Amino acid sequence: MVSARKRLPMTRMPAACLPSMCRSPASPNRVLLAILRDRATPCNSRHRHEDADQGIQFAYPTGESSMNAIATPAATHAKATAVFTCVLAALAGLMFGLDIGVISGATQFIQRDFAISDHMVEWIVSGMMFGAAMGALLAGWMSAALGRKRSLILGAVLFVVGSLLCGFAWSPYTLIAARVVLGLAIGISTFTAPLYLAEVAPEFIRGAMVSLYQLMITIGILVAFLSDTAFSYSGNWRLMLGVIAIPGVLFLFGVFFLPDSPRWLMMRNREAEALDVLQQLRGNPDAVTREANEIKEQLRTPQRGWHLFLENSNFRRSVGLGVLLQLMQQFTGMNVVMYYAPRIFKDMGYDTTSQMWFTAIVGLTNVLATFIAIGLIDKWGRKPILYTGFAVMAIGLGVVGAMMGMGAVSHAMQLFTVGMLLVFIVGFAMSAGPLIWTLCSEVQPLKGRDFGIGCSTFTNWIANMIVGATFLTLLNSVGHTETFWLYAALNLVFIGLTFWLVPETKGVTLEHIERNLMSGRKLRDIGQ
Repeated sequence: MVSARKRLPMTRMPAACLPSMCRSPASPNRVLLAILRDRATPCNSRHRHEDADQGIQFAYPTGESSMNAIATPAATHAKATAVFTCVLAALAGLMFGLDIGVISGATQFIQRDFAISDHMVEWIVSGMMFGAAMGALLAGWMSAALGRKRSLILGAVLFVVGSLLCGFAWSPYTLIAARVVLGLAIGISTFTAPLYLAEVAPEFIRGAMVSLYQLMITIGILVAFLSDTAFSYSGNWRLMLGVIAIPGVLFLFGVFFLPDSPRWLMMRNREAEALDVLQQLRGNPDAVTREANEIKEQLRTPQRGWHLFLENSNFRRSVGLGVLLQLMQQFTGMNVVMYYAPRIFKDMGYDTTSQMWFTAIVGLTNVLATFIAIGLIDKWGRKPILYTGFAVMAIGLGVVGAMMGMGAVSHAMQLFTVGMLLVFIVGFAMSAGPLIWTLCSEVQPLKGRDFGIGCSTFTNWIANMIVGATFLTLLNSVGHTETFWLYAALNLVFIGLTFWLVPETKGVTLEHIERNLMSGRKLRDIGQ
């Protein structure tokens, strides 16, 4: 007679309670839902599966822990599928970075061929940001009505079309229009891609995947700078702008293989399809059931941002803080360097080849310094990193302005000026670049989060456009020294604004922040 082997009750810690591989530094996901969900999930929760009835059959072999059960071929395949899906979606960040960086090296050749003024160059540069602002306004509706996948497909199509139009532009006005099309693609993709990543990535890699998205942006900028450098020897700006259509086509092809977001399918009452996608991405039926129930529970909290904005002064304060944070980020002067680095190096006295290679070094510095933020965001806290970053940027730009005013006549002085500009890049990449997006997400209450983040995202693009459309005018009207000192002074002002208005949110749950906000506490104290 074979005796029945008694099964013991087993307790499994949900994946949401495991620490993320790393917290997202940002994301022009700009919604950073990965951080929000990681921090909003209480880590003392437990999901128990007790064998109260001997007839219950578990999905994993008797006597094995659930962690061993996960290591089945089906679960391993699902994990690989999820990682592949997330990496492919994160390539939208690469497209974003390519579009930001590619115009930098092309402007001097465009200006020469079309014989246009600095003011027209500013509009060619800033046309993309105008399109991105419009795309960001449309993206929320599109991602809900058409779905995340179809929105990414549309963004990829617009990216390819815009890139080709840039390469074949027959006039400055055609080029501006093409840049607006590219901006629409970027506005749609930068809203949708982080949202999609947050909804398909498993808990244990969600933070890493959104961090990968931010890293892809910086890598895209670097690749664009290197591509511009390669084409600069021939001065072929059409190839500089048009070649990015190639990775755009590859991204478009890859997006067709992405599954629809299970959360969006649930929103459209297509539960069976949502469960099927979750099964492909998770592999564990128990994890699928749990996540499906969590999605249903979250969907019971409707977004009512506009009504809340009209009715609640405390919510208006958080929206205002999000807008202010984005203005602070853009007026640090970082995108001045991203868009006009070759012009800055030209004014330092370097020839075309040196301008392009130093611009590539700027891109590399931006990539490497991003890792500083990844490592420090949950160790130092938000405010200490912002204080450090704004101070470093103020010093860097202040010295650059002074050196350009003195006239860097020797090679050593030129290199020192370049070095201080790189110091400025490090200050931004380790602080305001990623952290502003994190804070904008954390300070918004749940019922108005989409609205609040949408307002801050739109502000980011409009401020970005203003910076891009005025830098050369400032150089020509007030001079190099005064222009760089202006941005240095703004960074000093931002230290004060951080002290007086920005809360410290390190290690604080979103629910606690929301309670303090809605109770009327000072903005700087809502993280206490």
